[in-house]
Amino acid sequence: MPTHTRETEIVADPTVPLIRMTREFDAPPEKVFRAHVDPDLLVQWLGPAKNEMVIDHFDCRTGGSYRYLHVDGDAQYGFHGSFHEVRPFELIIQTFTFEGAGDGVSLEKVVFEDLGDGRTRLVSTAMVDSFEERDAWLVNGMQEGVREGYQRLDTLLAS
Repeated sequence: MPTHTRETEIVADPTVPLIRMTREFDAPPEKVFRAHVDPDLLVQWLGPAKNEMVIDHFDCRTGGSYRYLHVDGDAQYGFHGSFHEVRPFELIIQTFTFEGAGDGVSLEKVVFEDLGDGRTRLVSTAMVDSFEERDAWLVNGMQEGVREGYQRLDTLLAS
């Protein structure tokens, strides 16, 4: 099956401090979901290619938690959170904290929608504490990291 580079739509909700990211993949929901929950696969695509991803722990199940680092030379960026609900091939609800940004916590929901013909639409929403925090995410490289990560995920899913 040919793989096409898809566009990632990133939209800031004007009424609440929420970011919605939508992306289609040329792979079935089972494969796209597995790439989100298997740490051996996750390190191959999550975030910018210039960063090495190092997992401290990753227990992707309802009630589980995670912590990982993105390493760029001498710089390390830590992230951690908890998995509140994990439904195979359908849904992940988790918290997300960037350890370099104070005590802000994002509540994230990732939905894997089966489009048929071996394709999936992923819709990810991230609700943050304030409009200011949301806007800071959008101007501090988050968009580029998400788009580049999803391009890397395309390559992984095609292999």
